Amino acid sequence: MTAVIESSAAGAQPATRPAGRATVVLRRFVRNRSALAGAAALLLLFLLAFAGPLVSPWDYSHIDYTALRSGPGPDHWWGTNRIGQDVFAQTVRGLQKSLVIGLLVALFSTVLASLVGACAGYFGGWTDRLLMFFVDLLLVFPSFLIIAIISPRLRGGGWIAFVALLAVFGWMITARVVRSMTLSLKEREFVKAAVYMGVGPLRIIWRHVLPNIASFLIIDATIAVGGAVMSETALSYFGFGVQAPDVSLGTLIASTTGAAVTYPWMFFFAAGLLIVFVLAVNLVGDGLRDALDPTTTRSARRAPRTGSKGGAR
Repeated sequence: MTAVIESSAAGAQPATRPAGRATVVLRRFVRNRSALAGAAALLLLFLLAFAGPLVSPWDYSHIDYTALRSGPGPDHWWGTNRIGQDVFAQTVRGLQKSLVIGLLVALFSTVLASLVGACAGYFGGWTDRLLMFFVDLLLVFPSFLIIAIISPRLRGGGWIAFVALLAVFGWMITARVVRSMTLSLKEREFVKAAVYMGVGPLRIIWRHVLPNIASFLIIDATIAVGGAVMSETALSYFGFGVQAPDVSLGTLIASTTGAAVTYPWMFFFAAGLLIVFVLAVNLVGDGLRDALDPTTTRSARRAPRTGSKGGAR
């Protein structure tokens, strides 16, 4: 009898641990081919932006007076512009600057929105009224016009001041959503238990509220990167963003719009990279939404159809 028990115990396999949430989310994301393609495109764009200047024989500010408006060739891979600057070097520099601005704006605006929205929803009362009044006040102001008026006066601060301006006017809607989610979360049992145990309000917000809305914040930050790049491009197109001699995708598109038909390589490389980036960000955002919310996965949507077919049979 003892030998049988020992043999069965030896043959028994160890219990497998259930997959964690991060593993499940990663698996769902990888199964989504569109999101995977968007992530691959983003990775290639970042690689091009930060590794491109290292492999290019030209600097974005150098001028080749022997090749004015020349087409793509072995010396200038993507051709040159009207004053002889290398289009490849200028485009990768502009892509790099636009990506950095987009990432910083999305980071700052998401952090600010999460803190303001969580504090307003959790504390309530006068704190909620004052914070939401400030949010509504910023929503009333025409942000594009205000940035266009203020940005020329902050040119001494460089592009960091431009990032701050974009971040200040890009967090209000997210803060309102975070506030409504916090109002629902603070009535949950685990939050009330933390309050009864004497945990401080700020620690509750940091340890219990923000982690439970992290999926929304991740998706919002991902989409905010694309929105920030588009805002930077639009403002730079009208001369209110990145200033010369530095370049961004917006300044490159603005300076070469008139040559889009006669010298297409000056315009379409920068415009094409901008389109690819925005599409890739949207695909990644949709993939993260489906991966973090199991009710929107494809398998969940197909389940009722399978059941209906089985019932019909």
